[in-house]
Parts: sequence; C-alpha cells; structure tokens
Amino acid sequence: MILGVWNSRRRSSKPSGIGLGGGLADAFSTEVTSVETADYEAAVDAVFADGDLAVNVAALTRLLRDLDVAADYPGFVVDEFLGRELAGCLAGDQPLRLLGEATFHYADVTTHTEGTAGADDLDAALAAGFQTRLPGWPWTAQPSPFGVEPR
Repeated sequence: MILGVWNSRRRSSKPSGIGLGGGLADAFSTEVTSVETADYEAAVDAVFADGDLAVNVAALTRLLRDLDVAADYPGFVVDEFLGRELAGCLAGDQPLRLLGEATFHYADVTTHTEGTAGADDLDAALAAGFQTRLPGWPWTAQPSPFGVEPR
C-alpha cells in the first residue's frame, strides 16, 4: 500500500538529481561516487522494507507532490521544511541525516522541476537523501576519528 504513494517514475528510475556527486564534489572539494540505477532501486527497497520509515517517506512524498500555493513565500517555507525532512529520513541515522538535510539545500538550489511548488523540493529531497544514503563518501569507509575504545 505504501508503495502506491511512491509513483512509478520516482521508484523505477533514479531522480534526475541523483548524480549530484559532480556538483557536490566541486562545491565541497571532495570526491563523490556516482549512483547507479540498480543501487538507487536497492536503496528504495531498503527504505520501504522499514515500515516506520516507509510511512514517513510516503507521507512526505505525497505532501510535496501535491503542495502548491498562490503566493510563493508561504509555500517556500513549507516545502523547504518538508523537503529537508524527507532528505533526512532517506539519508539515514546521524550523521548522515544531517548531511542529507544540508545536501537538500544544495540540491534545491540546483534543481528546477516543472509543476507544483513542491515538485522541485521533492526531486531535490530524493536526490539529496539517496545520494547521502548510498555509498560514495570516502570518509564513511573509515573509522570515525571521534570513536573511543570501550572500557
């Protein structure tokens, strides 16, 4: 049922923003591995396998897909909030959640989708969240410099 909310275009093909790696790499002087469609589809499956996460992702997706307002500013505040939340949910636990939320703001500035006010925020959130969730950040493959040995 939850997957019914996730439209087939977004589930079966990665969002246009996935592959933000090149832009992110330039903007933040780091390397980001590109995302393959099969990796994206596996990550979507993992998100929807977690029922509690799935219902939140589906609800945020639906809200963003349908969000449209006559005056831009009230819509801007709401779609930014919803987009940031969706990106964070998709990215995973901390610190990836915070990175996903921050990446959403970068993706939102560089993503323009025709349609409702929330459409570009939806695409930016999907791109930022999955780009953060998927492998490709070299620092995630190393032990945390903040870890301590257990007593």
